[in-house]
Amino acid sequence: MSLSKEKAYEALKDVIYFPKRENIIALGMVQNFKSDDNNIAFDIRFPNLNDPGIKMVIESCSSTLKKEFGNDIQVSVNPVAAEDEIQDALAGVKHIIAVASGKGGVGKSTVAANLATALAKKGHKVALLDADIYGPSVPIMFGLEKERPLATEVNGKTKVLPIEKHGLKLLSIGFFVDPEQALVWRGPMASSALNQLFNDAVWEDIDFMILDLPPGTGDIHLTLSQSYNITGAIVVTTPQEVAIADVKKAVTMFSHEKTNIPILGVIENMSYFTPAELPDNKYYIFGKGRTEEFAQELKVPFLGKIPMVAGIAESGDCGNPIALSEEEPVTKAFEKLADGIVKQTRFLSNFKSN
Repeated sequence: MSLSKEKAYEALKDVIYFPKRENIIALGMVQNFKSDDNNIAFDIRFPNLNDPGIKMVIESCSSTLKKEFGNDIQVSVNPVAAEDEIQDALAGVKHIIAVASGKGGVGKSTVAANLATALAKKGHKVALLDADIYGPSVPIMFGLEKERPLATEVNGKTKVLPIEKHGLKLLSIGFFVDPEQALVWRGPMASSALNQLFNDAVWEDIDFMILDLPPGTGDIHLTLSQSYNITGAIVVTTPQEVAIADVKKAVTMFSHEKTNIPILGVIENMSYFTPAELPDNKYYIFGKGRTEEFAQELKVPFLGKIPMVAGIAESGDCGNPIALSEEEPVTKAFEKLADGIVKQTRFLSNFKSN
């Protein structure tokens, strides 16, 4: 009988961790899965090992897998403390900022890359983690398609060293997979990969960790909100009505009781077109002003407008985010955005301390 990881993970979706009201696969609690012809073994990471529900979860895992594969299989479940591991990996990270969008094609990854770059230019220690597991873009946007991170040993465990470029620490699933190969992963596998990017890397001291999330809402967003201390989220949109309508979905997702992540604000990307030869001209191709109005309706901050210029796409394709340039007018927009994020995080920090 084939004791495949995919079938096992699908079966384990029936095992609920009641304190978080979600299954152990969606929460990314299952790690280090191993199997052979008659044995299955894996770790389950709990917030702490004094949890009274550990025994029930382990027994449920065993009965669920025996129901799926037969009573003759041997199931070994090892409870481990997730809290210490996560705290160790992210102990030096002060703020985690999620960059999201209600739909694809609005330039979310471009905004994330240039925001991270602008923050680094201002002297902050910045990491950019590509959490868009299905469509990683960081390797292309930073000209690192052929690069592979190095590994090191920390306290007897093998850890990944993020690649450093332009003053940023960069990590993406795209560094570990064939860029020509589509990632056909179910949600639990994607969540597991994301947890490894967080916990199996050497981040050290970071002022701002920028997360480039997948578009829409799904397992990745739920894993992040329930497993990590996210400072706040930025929602990126374009002026079109169809894109703005999806902003509400994203804002609602982050505001839900299962996630409860503060919204730092909304950004309007591709706000207007400015030709290089006419830098003072603004052409509102997709409409004007609707995003700002919508942000007011949702009672979330409006963080600013990013113009549509040819240099943004060209710089991303060349591996040098446009925020590095001192000559491009759009650079000022990203610098203003970076200032806004610093201001918002300081406000949240002061609010929580009081």
